[in-house]
Amino acid sequence: MLTHMFGLMLQPRKQWELISCLPEKKLRRQISYVIILALFPAIAWYFGTTQVGWSIGNGNPVRITGQSALELVAVFYCTMVLAVVSIGYLIHWMARTYGAETHPMKGVVVAGFTATPIFLAGIAGIYPVLWLDILLATVAVAYAVYLLYLGIPIVMGVSEERGFLFASAIITVSLVIAVIIMVGTVLFWSYVSAPVFH
Repeated sequence: MLTHMFGLMLQPRKQWELISCLPEKKLRRQISYVIILALFPAIAWYFGTTQVGWSIGNGNPVRITGQSALELVAVFYCTMVLAVVSIGYLIHWMARTYGAETHPMKGVVVAGFTATPIFLAGIAGIYPVLWLDILLATVAVAYAVYLLYLGIPIVMGVSEERGFLFASAIITVSLVIAVIIMVGTVLFWSYVSAPVFH
């Protein structure tokens, strides 16, 4: 797992080539990558929101109660994993359109590895500072987009031109899923479990 994580961050082209050579059986084992890596931001944000807190102006730090944070972080974790699986399935579903031979697990693995910088940036939640978190999230999303555009032609075995169109379609689908998650968050906080501050 760590090999793929560091490889994607330091030598992404070489790492994508290694991933593209994995047989289906070994690709299935890579699903644990997403399950484990998604824990990092969830644990970091739990600690950051319950122990450190965040300040607006010169006021006292605002924190969330442990029980409330646990509920929110559990939903946060499940949402991250479901988003990666959904995008992965859609990668598989769209593959035929672009002439790629694939199976559902390959799409999920591509989505999971592409999300690596986003999961790693989520660790910044251990110390919630708004401007820093927004900056890191922006850099992480930009690098994830780069990984996607680089990896799709390599892993899916399509030309650079088709890979560009394929990756652009995936970005569009990901933006739609992001909007659905934002709307779901507002509804969840409004009707199910709003954060409880102390």
